[in-house]
Amino acid sequence: MSDWQDKIPQAARDYLTGRRLDEVECIVADIAGVARGKAMPASKFQFQDRFFLPNSIFLQTITGEWTDNPMGAFTEPDMILVPDFSTATAAPWTNDWTLQIIHDVEDQQGNPVPIAPRNVLKRVLSLYEAEGWQPIVAPEMEFFLVARNIDPNQPIIPPMGRSGRRAAAKQAYSMSAVDEYGKVIDDIYDFAELQGFEIDGILQEGGAGQVEINLAHGNPVELADQIFYFKRLIREAALRHDCFATFMAKPIEGEPGSAMHIHQSVIDMKTGENIFSDPDGGESEAFLHAIAGLQNHLPAVIALLAPYVNSYRRYVPDFAAPINLEWGRDNRTTGLRVPISGPSARRIENRLAGMDCNPYLGLAASLACAYIGLKEKKMPKPECLGDAYMSAEDVPVNLGDALDLLADNAAVRDVLGPEFCTVYEAVKRNEYKEFLQVISPWEREHLLLNV
Repeated sequence: MSDWQDKIPQAARDYLTGRRLDEVECIVADIAGVARGKAMPASKFQFQDRFFLPNSIFLQTITGEWTDNPMGAFTEPDMILVPDFSTATAAPWTNDWTLQIIHDVEDQQGNPVPIAPRNVLKRVLSLYEAEGWQPIVAPEMEFFLVARNIDPNQPIIPPMGRSGRRAAAKQAYSMSAVDEYGKVIDDIYDFAELQGFEIDGILQEGGAGQVEINLAHGNPVELADQIFYFKRLIREAALRHDCFATFMAKPIEGEPGSAMHIHQSVIDMKTGENIFSDPDGGESEAFLHAIAGLQNHLPAVIALLAPYVNSYRRYVPDFAAPINLEWGRDNRTTGLRVPISGPSARRIENRLAGMDCNPYLGLAASLACAYIGLKEKKMPKPECLGDAYMSAEDVPVNLGDALDLLADNAAVRDVLGPEFCTVYEAVKRNEYKEFLQVISPWEREHLLLNV
């Protein structure tokens, strides 16, 4: 075994036991959370300690177009990719023996590239660390299994289940509904085990073919890495069984959208105690300050939590998604929910993020707002004790409005990094402009002959 293979996690070493490693995929997450990089023979990888990619990978839109670099000339200088061997994991769906390794991104002077999403999350965590705090997160992942769709002009429909019927809606928590596509779920479990990932639970959500996977709580970078990997492994599991897995926020008309709920708390690094709880077990002022930070600053990061035009189709009443930033204890109608827990597990559940967001940026955005709240020490609005859908909407209704709020919030831009925010805004405004050039079926149906 090569020296570098001694540094990789046990699950990856177990995967290679008795086998010869064929290929290594050197990857980073771009702005959209898409894996970019290069694959190379393992025999070549072992003789290199760094790799190169142009910085333009962070200027590419989801459609593949290129955004002009708002920070200067578009010269595409190379960035240095340094392998983080702690992220090495199997790619068990491949025909040969392959490992994936996430790389850190540095400039040619060895400084973290500020527009790389993984570095944005690390930047936020460094601010917590400077205060003696360690954020803990537990993400929930929702997604749809859908029938293969090779024509974008056709609507998405649910997959065919083992009964010969298409997956049905309104079957939340139904075990028989999950069994309809049990072979896909089995492969998800098998892939996750081979990759060394812990699944806390899998359940049927409210949409037709909609599944939720819960992950155990832990370090935000490690969990963002897992979600990044999970999206790929889930897609691969679905393809094995003649269907697609989609993390699009609202793929099927009339069905709920898919969220990435973020449970977050903060640990005092000296004592190991949850700062959201007082010594007597009650709610601390820091807990309320964090809620206030989320209420006051989440609107400015909705562009990261809801990054596409489709994302805003989730924010409608009575479809299990929030429409405002009310908070409440054990209240799923609010954007900010406080789950039932003991003092050590006291946390805030941010229900605003869509599953289409880049996991590094989604976690960074939510943690940034709570951090600002902890520093500002303001109090939140009164708790919502009823149906939050009866309250006024106070989240942006489209991507353009969300980007305007991001541009205007100096505190958020300072925490996430001004250079990152400038580049992100440029990429997303380019995508929004492209979308506005597309004429939709609704427009052709209702406007062509009637106006």
